[in-house]
Amino acid sequence: MKSSSASSLSKRSPGRPREFNLDEALDRAIGLFSEQGYYGTSVSDLSAVMNVTVGSLYKAFPDKHAIFIAAFDRYLAVRGGHLAERLSKLSSGRQQIEGILRHYAEYSFGARGARGCLVVASAVELSTLHPDIARRIAQLMAHYRQRFQQCIAQGKQDGSVPSHIDAEAIAALLLCITQGMRVLGKTGVTEDDMQLMVATALTLVS
Repeated sequence: MKSSSASSLSKRSPGRPREFNLDEALDRAIGLFSEQGYYGTSVSDLSAVMNVTVGSLYKAFPDKHAIFIAAFDRYLAVRGGHLAERLSKLSSGRQQIEGILRHYAEYSFGARGARGCLVVASAVELSTLHPDIARRIAQLMAHYRQRFQQCIAQGKQDGSVPSHIDAEAIAALLLCITQGMRVLGKTGVTEDDMQLMVATALTLVS
C-alpha cells in the first residue's frame, strides 16, 4: 500500500537507487511515536528504529514533523484499509457497527493495546501547539462520527437498528467509546474487558 508520503522519495535525482523501503520504515516510526509520543522521540531515535541513517532521513524528509505527518498518514491508511476490508463482508447496519467496535477492541488489549493509538496520542499531545495536526484530527473524528451515523441510518432501513434510535447522539457516544477503548488499552485491560465493552455498547443500538 502506498501512502501520500511516498512522493517524498520521488524527488531524488534520476537513477539514484532508493535507500530504504519507505512504508516499512514508517511502520517502525508509527510504533515509536505511539509508544514515546512526538516530543519524546528524537530524529536519532527514529533513525535507529527505522534502520535509516540520519542523513538519509533528511534527504527524504525536511524535519521530524514531516516524518511524523508521513507516519500519521500511513497509520490511517493501513488501519483504515483493515477496517474497510472487515466492513465489506458485513451487510446490515448493526453488523457494521459491531464490526467497527470489534475492530477497536482487538487493537485495545495485549501488546497492541499497550503500544497505543497514534491518533489518540496525537490528539492529547499535539493538538494545542500544532494547528495542522489539530485540523487533521478534528476532520478524522467528524468522519468517524459520520460513519457511525451512516451505519445507524442503514440499520434503520434494513431493520437491524430500532427506528427510535437518535442517530446523531448515539453516533457521538459510540465515537467516545471507541476512542476510550484505545486509551484503556494502555492500562492493561484484557480481551474479556474489551468484549464486554463491545457487548454493552451494542445495547445502544438494540
